[in-house]
Amino acid sequence: MPSHEPLARVVLIGGASGSGKSRLAEASGLPLLRLDDFYREHDDPALPRFDSGEVDWDHRGSWNAAAAVDALESLAHSGRAEAPIYDISSSSVIGSRTVALDGARVFLAEGIFVGEVVAEARRRGILQDAVCVRRSRWLTMWLRFLRDVRESRKSLGVLLRRGLRLARNEPAILAELTAAGCRPVSVRKLRVQLADYAA
Repeated sequence: MPSHEPLARVVLIGGASGSGKSRLAEASGLPLLRLDDFYREHDDPALPRFDSGEVDWDHRGSWNAAAAVDALESLAHSGRAEAPIYDISSSSVIGSRTVALDGARVFLAEGIFVGEVVAEARRRGILQDAVCVRRSRWLTMWLRFLRDVRESRKSLGVLLRRGLRLARNEPAILAELTAAGCRPVSVRKLRVQLADYAA
C-alpha cells in the first residue's frame, strides 16, 4: 500500500440497481470509475448460480472486488486507471477504458457492490465519502425495468424475475450498505453534494 498522500480520494456511491446512482454520477462531471464493469465473465467457474443454472448477478461473488479496489487505488495515487468495459447482454468484457483524474481532487465510483469496498478504501486512505441512494423501491423497480429493456440487458423473463426479487430485497440491500459504512441519501441531496464536489 502506498505511503504517500493520494492525489485524490473517492466518493463511493451505492444503491439498488436502477436507483439512479449511475445517472447522477455521470451528470456530475467528476471522474468516474464504474464498478459494475468488474463483473466476472459468463464462463468464470466462480460465478454463483441459482438451482435453475441461471447466474445470480446480484450475488457479491459475481463481482471481482479485488480488481475493483486495485483500480480505485491506482486512480487515487497515479491519476489513471485501466478499467474493463463490461457488456451485460453478453456477460463478457468487450474492451477497456482509461479513467483519468485530470487534476480532480475527488473522483466517483458507483455500483451495486460498493459495500464490499468501503472498509478497504478507508484502510488504504483513499476514501472521501460513501453514500447509498434511497428512494421508493417501486419507482426504482420501474425505472430499472425500463432501462434494462431499452438496453436489451437480458430476456424479459429474466428481467421480470430479477426485478421483483430486487424490489422485495431492496430494504435489506440498503441496510447492508448502511452497515458497511454508506450514508443513505436522497437523489436530490446527492445531486447537491456532487455539485459541491465538482465546484
